[in-house]
Amino acid sequence: MSRRAVAAFAAMSVLWGISYLLIEIADRGGLPAPAVAWLRVVIAAVLLLALAGRAGTLGSLRGRWPWLVAYAVAEISIPFPLIAAGEVHVASSLAAIIIAAVPLIGALLALRFDASERPTPLRATGLALGFSGVIALVGIDVAGSGAELLGAGAILIGAVGYAIGPMLVKHRLGGLDPRAMMGASLAVATAILTPFAALDTPTRSPTVGALAAVAALGVLCTAVAFVIFAVLIREAGTSRATVITYVNPVVALALGTTLEGEHPGAGAVVGLVLILAGSWLSTGGRLPPGRSLRRADEAPKERELSAPGPENRVLD
Repeated sequence: MSRRAVAAFAAMSVLWGISYLLIEIADRGGLPAPAVAWLRVVIAAVLLLALAGRAGTLGSLRGRWPWLVAYAVAEISIPFPLIAAGEVHVASSLAAIIIAAVPLIGALLALRFDASERPTPLRATGLALGFSGVIALVGIDVAGSGAELLGAGAILIGAVGYAIGPMLVKHRLGGLDPRAMMGASLAVATAILTPFAALDTPTRSPTVGALAAVAALGVLCTAVAFVIFAVLIREAGTSRATVITYVNPVVALALGTTLEGEHPGAGAVVGLVLILAGSWLSTGGRLPPGRSLRRADEAPKERELSAPGPENRVLD
């Protein structure tokens, strides 16, 4: 694996790993979940559209707008506010563990909607193992609290959106410049989220920490992160780049424990192990990114998918 790929992989582990903590800080600092999602999207949309405009790549989006809208709904408009709302009731580390189920959901959807993904005993085992981890997490850690169950459910729905997004990229949006594609999708999501943000305004003045957290979410965890992820895809390939999804919960868990004093229960620990193992198996038991380990027939197909997906997702 090249040095550039290693650097991109490390950067993505941090950027998407800290997003859950930043969302929790923004929620706690007086910003409602719709406002957190809207502000984050607006900031990232402005930055990426400016970059795409400067590069002259916005014209490549002609004829793709119906699918860009679908992508904006599945990848951004649904997950961003639901994850922010869920984190009002559950810890950031728990949210990250639930999001680790994205590859599992994606693998399950692919069995029905992606003919190129064929079910194998290994992947079926991974799906069963991973979903047992979700059950363990929810059943042990949050089953006794209605509010936490509601929050976990909202985050899980967001994870479904994160799993749908990459399928749209693969089949309908492949080959687009990631800055143009994401900038346009974020602009569409801004329009969708604006009414919800307007209906749920802050009841008190947001703290400086909350505003700083949202700014970091928009600039670093959304705009910059997608650009870096595009570099990672080019350097290591799409299938290898999805390994980032397995690292993010570990980063989020470490940050939540050390900085926020969160204490994950037994269900969270067991669930994390099972979800990570299941995700790895359900996506084929692939090794981390490495040029020497990639199959020759896999490389050209992966290079075509230059636009980022969330596995990752979903991102938050």
